[in-house]
Amino acid sequence: MADHAFNQSLRLLRTRRFGTFWFASLLSNIGTWAQQVAQPWLLLSLGASPFLLGLDTFVMGAPVLLLTLVGGALADGSDRRRIIVFFQSIQMLCPILLVVLLLTGAVQPWIVILLSLVVGITDALSMPSFQSIVPSIVERRQIPAAIALNSTQFNLSRILGPAIAGVLMASVGAAGAFAVSAASYVPFILVAWWILPRAVSSASMRNGFDPHQLAASVREVLHEPILRGALATVFASSVLCAPLITFCPVLVKEVFQGDVSHFSLAMGSFGLGGLLGAVGLLAVNPEQDRRPLGSGFALVYGVIVVLVALNRWPWGLPVLLVVAGAVMTASNASANALLQATAPARIRGQSVSLFMLAMRGGLALGGLATGLSVSLLGVREALLVNGVLALVVHTAIRRPWLRATLPKAMARADGET
Repeated sequence: MADHAFNQSLRLLRTRRFGTFWFASLLSNIGTWAQQVAQPWLLLSLGASPFLLGLDTFVMGAPVLLLTLVGGALADGSDRRRIIVFFQSIQMLCPILLVVLLLTGAVQPWIVILLSLVVGITDALSMPSFQSIVPSIVERRQIPAAIALNSTQFNLSRILGPAIAGVLMASVGAAGAFAVSAASYVPFILVAWWILPRAVSSASMRNGFDPHQLAASVREVLHEPILRGALATVFASSVLCAPLITFCPVLVKEVFQGDVSHFSLAMGSFGLGGLLGAVGLLAVNPEQDRRPLGSGFALVYGVIVVLVALNRWPWGLPVLLVVAGAVMTASNASANALLQATAPARIRGQSVSLFMLAMRGGLALGGLATGLSVSLLGVREALLVNGVLALVVHTAIRRPWLRATLPKAMARADGET
């Protein structure tokens, strides 16, 4: 059964629309992760404190808290191709500007943080459109496999991006990594315009943005205990566990006295784990309940954060990060698949926006709060507190989530195309 599910999942890559989308997304994410390695290291090299590192993460994720529901409404009521192309084009200008500033020697920490805010705003408004594309180009029964495959390319990019960034930063400097990031937007923008469906009725576009409809859609998603549990699990992991990656450069540089190659290895290890987790999900029966996976792996994620805080050996960090990447991907992808397969098509964009709100908004809040605790307690102590809290919170969420009955939304969704 597992082999059959795995082979059925891989067949999606041979389809014209999903296969092209997958490959373009891989190239785009390679550039994104090259920048994710270069940017925090650049900030530390410019003399930024751990608090500023957390602030950079916060301003990139904070717009999700304010704008992602608007982005979900845009995804449900506008041409998703135009939304993606417009905001991704703006976002592409940010690494281009960083390359210019680095070459001229004019870069400052506040400029880097300001550009992160621009990226955060464009992400918040466009990511629901991006995330809701997958269920619009595959059949409903293929959604879990498509999301797992999407997680596979995302985590493969987490291996390739840091590796490329490490080579470039050691040879030509951070400007090389930012240049790769800028170039990686081009194939995705072209594919988004060429192959992705509009999937919007003229009536929806005429109605425009309706805040009352938005509020009703949000209430409909949050009313269902199973969907609510999925969002709560993702949010708790993002607030308490995801800062492990945000402050990984502090661990490498200040605790283990490593350089950018060690940081690239750590980030690549997290990506390798994520890839393993995503590939493992491809073998899961599409009909299997995803709640035990989402909850169980979230608990393991909390354990790993505690172990990282207690670890005293440099070689132990990449090993633990492999496991962290695997369980984070398995938990979040399971929750995302549950949301997208269960929510009715008419509010799928809004359900995805709530997922993004939980994941990216939680990371923003967790980055800022952990940045303060790192400044006050130290990075090991702050991560230890986060890990213990994560275990407590996920244990509290787990029982009611697993006991909840199948939501009404599932019955409605099964009747939709």
